[in-house]
Amino acid sequence: MRLRENKNVLFLPVLLLAALLPGARAVAQTKVAVADFQEALLATAEMQKAGADLEAKFRPRQSELEKLQTELQEIQQKLQNAPQGPEAGALQSEGARKQREAQRKSEDLQADVEYERNNVLQEGAVKMRAVLNKLAETKGLDLIVDVNNTLFAKPALDLTAEATAAYNAAHPVATP
Repeated sequence: MRLRENKNVLFLPVLLLAALLPGARAVAQTKVAVADFQEALLATAEMQKAGADLEAKFRPRQSELEKLQTELQEIQQKLQNAPQGPEAGALQSEGARKQREAQRKSEDLQADVEYERNNVLQEGAVKMRAVLNKLAETKGLDLIVDVNNTLFAKPALDLTAEATAAYNAAHPVATP
């Protein structure tokens, strides 16, 4: 029994000493900030321009798809007003063909837009991480946490707008 009591008596001073060490106090002085990574990235001038560029790039294909949809509606109206017979069969066949074509083009367009959008966002995310790392270094921060994974943070800790501004400064967009 005495041996156990002696171990506890020796353990308490070691615990107190560890709490008083300089490294233990550094934890209490940790500087933390939060940022909405996605919001900061999407608000950058580069991402705004990339979004407009993607829209312009795919506008002709979107217009073509809209034209196909209009043609399909016209075929459906003709089918409702057309008499039965060979003309109705030809319209149904043409409608089915255009429906398949529209479905294929829509899926292709969606896949292409998503692929290019993801590439742009991945490149931007790499740059935003570098900007946040530099902000952390400049401000002497030990940790930046994404606000979407945080239960509570004081608004004064939010670096989102500052991160967007720093990104825009580091990666200016050429205006035509």
